[in-house]
Amino acid sequence: MLSSETIRIIKSTVPVLEKHGTDITTRFYQLLFTNHPELLNIFNHANQSKGKQQTALANAVYAAALHIDKLEMILPVVKQIAHKHRSLGIRAEHYPIVGENLLAAIKDVLGDMATEEIMQAWAEAYGVIANAFIGVEAELYQQSEKQKGGWAGFRAFRVDKKVKESDVITSFYLVPQDREAIASFKPGQYISVKLEIPGESNTHIRQYSLSDTPGKPYYRISVKREDAILDKPTGKVSAYLHKHIDQEHILWLSVPSGEFTLDEHDSRPIVFISGGVGLTPLVSMLKTLAETNPNRAITFIHAAQNGSVHALKQEVEELASCSPQISAYWCYGKPTNLDREMNAYDKEGIIDLPWLQQVISTKEASFYFCGPVPFMRTVNSLLKKWKINANDIHYEFFGPSGSLEDAQGSELEVPIS
Repeated sequence: MLSSETIRIIKSTVPVLEKHGTDITTRFYQLLFTNHPELLNIFNHANQSKGKQQTALANAVYAAALHIDKLEMILPVVKQIAHKHRSLGIRAEHYPIVGENLLAAIKDVLGDMATEEIMQAWAEAYGVIANAFIGVEAELYQQSEKQKGGWAGFRAFRVDKKVKESDVITSFYLVPQDREAIASFKPGQYISVKLEIPGESNTHIRQYSLSDTPGKPYYRISVKREDAILDKPTGKVSAYLHKHIDQEHILWLSVPSGEFTLDEHDSRPIVFISGGVGLTPLVSMLKTLAETNPNRAITFIHAAQNGSVHALKQEVEELASCSPQISAYWCYGKPTNLDREMNAYDKEGIIDLPWLQQVISTKEASFYFCGPVPFMRTVNSLLKKWKINANDIHYEFFGPSGSLEDAQGSELEVPIS
């Protein structure tokens, strides 16, 4: 429990963190990887190179300081991050390392402003916050290992089938090499894939949403190929999966994880809105509902550049053709001539509120959306303009989470390693 004096000191640093937060976290990662290069086997190098991780961590530190007297307010954020940490294999012994380098970064960046009093207060506060993460993650580790079909760490899976879903998205059907049972999952969850790429000095871990229903003898991930830009590591893992991983190859997976899950007890209409590869967790939710709750009204909306990059379209259309409760709509930003000839889409351009109000039968529904961050900001803004209840809005970030609010917004931002 933090003393009132420690809380006061932490609160007093909020304006400083708002101004220097990203500088502090950038310095933190420099120190962390210099002092402990082995941690490069856990962290996403692409997110580091693009500055996403630094920004996400800065926002998390800022949020922790802002709510240091009411840490229960950030408990949902803690749980979301803890799922990522469990999936990556971050353990209790990593937290003292992180704390030491974070405090050193604060001191380096703030210089004389980082008085002994401030540093002591932050050391105490970090200890409390770290213990919250350690406690939640310990429970998640126990659950993942003890559940039926569960396991510890990473388990070998064989690629049973590789299916090209579009020009940029390929599905991998993964079965356990040991042929034993596999853990179930909740629609919307993801797995971590650990790869050793020839010529790379470190292993790479990426999270991919499960795109099929639970209860199958396999896991399916549908991966978009993100081509590298210049010498940045963006797309290194997805490109390797597309080009070099084929049937019978082995991938190492963590137990399914994640907080972005379907509330299957809600009987109201549900709306799924996806952009690009963001449809993967929503397809899992859609297919599950079609099996378990066929009477629930579902609207599935997907935005893509055109038909050539639109994955899993046939699966969704087959479900919609078999059920009057499911409606599917496609919005293409730049449809091809073939798309026009085939009448393959419902709207050209971008998703806007008048069109949403036209295709969605009621606003008294649960809304789930996922896709690129600019797309999600647009959808979030449209739903708020429509005055959709905030409790009915659910979304998932791929990679380090950001805010869907503008600079004046108050929404907490969630870091993902």
